[in-house]
Amino acid sequence: MSTAATLTEAFPPLKNDLILRAARGERTERVPVWLMRQAGRYLPEYGEFKEKHNVGFFDMVKTPSMACEITLQPLRRFNLDAAIIFSDILVIPQVLGMGIDIIEGKGMIFDFLLQTPEDLKKLCHDADVARDLSYVMDAITMTRHALNGQCPLFGFSGAPWTLMKFMVDGGSSTPLPKARKWLVTYPEASRQLLQLLCEKVVDYLVGQVKAGAQILQVFDSCAGELGPDQFQEFALPYLKDIAYRTKEKLAEAQIEPVPMVVFAKDAHFAIDDLSNSGYDVVSLDWTIKPTHARRIAGKNVTLQGNMDPCMLYAPENELKNAVKTMLKRFGTQHYIANLGHGVHKDVNPDNVAVFVDAVHMYSEEMNSSS
Repeated sequence: MSTAATLTEAFPPLKNDLILRAARGERTERVPVWLMRQAGRYLPEYGEFKEKHNVGFFDMVKTPSMACEITLQPLRRFNLDAAIIFSDILVIPQVLGMGIDIIEGKGMIFDFLLQTPEDLKKLCHDADVARDLSYVMDAITMTRHALNGQCPLFGFSGAPWTLMKFMVDGGSSTPLPKARKWLVTYPEASRQLLQLLCEKVVDYLVGQVKAGAQILQVFDSCAGELGPDQFQEFALPYLKDIAYRTKEKLAEAQIEPVPMVVFAKDAHFAIDDLSNSGYDVVSLDWTIKPTHARRIAGKNVTLQGNMDPCMLYAPENELKNAVKTMLKRFGTQHYIANLGHGVHKDVNPDNVAVFVDAVHMYSEEMNSSS
C-alpha cells in the first residue's frame, strides 16, 4: 500500500474541500475564505490559554497539543474554510542553530546574527528537519484528527530570502538594510545561504504533507524590499525550486502533491513571474488592484487576498461593502478570499466574523445570479 493511501485512511474524510478546489482552479459554489494569522493574539481565548499555562510563544509552538488547540480556536468562532497550523517561520533558523525567542515587550531576541560569511560556519548545515521539527509534524497530525474533516489544514514555511533577512537583520524592520547589503557585498555567500535554506524548506514542506497538511503556503513577507533585479536573482529561483522540488519529492514518495500558495508581499513587479513559478495560488497584499493582478496572472493560477487588514477596524456596513467590492473585482472563481497580510493583534474578533460571513453570503449571491 502506498504512503498516500495510508495517509488517506488514517484521517477522517474531508467535509469541506472548497479551498482545495479553488486552488486547483475548479468551480466553487462560493468563495472560500481564511485569514493569515487567524489564530493568535487578537482572540481572547488565546490570551487566556497562554496565561493559564504560563508559557512563552515558542513553548506553545513546540508543544503539539498546545499548537493543536491554538490552531482550532478560530475554527470554533468562525466559519472558515481552512485551518493553518500554529507555528512560526523562524523554526527553520532555529533548526540551523540560531537561538531565537520572542519576549513580550521586547520582540524577537537572537543569540547571534549573521554578520559576515564566516558566521555561516556557525550554522548546522546537516540539520535533519524531519527529526528536529518533529513537534510541528506531530502538531499537524494531531490537528488533522482533531479537525475531524471540518476543513483542510495548511502547512507553511518562510521563503529563503525572508528567512535570510531575519537571520542577518534580526527582524523584518531594521534601520540599516544589512541583508540587502549582504546580497551586494557577499553575493556568493548569500547564494550559499539561500540554497541551504531552500533545501531545508523543501524537506520541511514535504514533511508537513507527510504528517497531514493538505495545502501549503510559502511566505516571502519581505520580498518587496528587493527590487526587480535582486528579486530575479536572489528570491524567484529559490521560490521556483521549492515549488518544483516539493512536488517532485512528494511524487517520488507516492504522495499526491498538494496545492501550493506563494505570498511575496509587495512584489507587484513579479506577478507574472510568480504566476508561472510552479505554484497553484498567488497571494496578494492589499496595495495592488485585483483587476490589474488578474490581467497579469490570467487564468493560469488562482489568486488569494487581498483585503487591507485595517478594514477589520471599520464599521460593519463599511466592511461588508468592502468585501462586496473585493469580490466583484476578483470574481468568484479561481479565487480565495483573505487579507493582504495578517490579522492585527487589536482587532475585534466580531469583525473577523463579519468579514468571513460576508465573503460567503455575497459570493453565493453572485454565483446564483451569474
